Amino acid sequence: MDIILALETWLAFLLACWIISLSPGAGAIASMASGLNYGFARGYWTAIGLQLGLLAQIGIVAAGVGAVLATSALAFSLIKWFGVVYLLYLAYRQWQAPVGKLEPSEQNVMGGRPFQLVLRGLVINASNPKAVVFMLAVLPQFLDISQPLLPQYGLMALTMVAVDLIVMAGYTGLAARVLRVLRSQRQQQMVNRSFAGLFAGAAGLLALVKRATV
Repeated sequence: MDIILALETWLAFLLACWIISLSPGAGAIASMASGLNYGFARGYWTAIGLQLGLLAQIGIVAAGVGAVLATSALAFSLIKWFGVVYLLYLAYRQWQAPVGKLEPSEQNVMGGRPFQLVLRGLVINASNPKAVVFMLAVLPQFLDISQPLLPQYGLMALTMVAVDLIVMAGYTGLAARVLRVLRSQRQQQMVNRSFAGLFAGAAGLLALVKRATV
């Protein structure tokens, strides 16, 4: 551990990972929506996609590309507005989600193929420039510049992914259990539209993000 990250540094980073991951955001909303729509086993593929997006963010920071997002208003805006549009699209899909039987219907299963859910999670995380700039500001604080940086970034990536997988499993499982208590179409419709509102709210928050304030 000493040749990668000092134990006390890693423990501090681990705590930071839990705080970051537990903070409600678009990823948590997507995980809960997938759990509600498809159940835990299928819905958890969204969490896998979120981790691929997280790894992409860390890779961008490690490669120094994150500095471009921090300094280029155009690059930041392009990625930000793509993310806003995608979250609004997810809000629309969730608002229009069919209600009926509590068990996932054939239509739901076909619409919740693993590849589609993984891609959804990947796009949600990859299209958040604020997260990249945030990591650009946070990750270097835990680096020992006297040691090789690549192994340190690797350990950080492994730690963040492990923590986030646990947290997203909780969000997905919690929403999946809601399926067991919903008994009327009206209740299901209210929950679907609540998640649609959360997606739209996440889009609104992302739209308000300004590069200079990150």
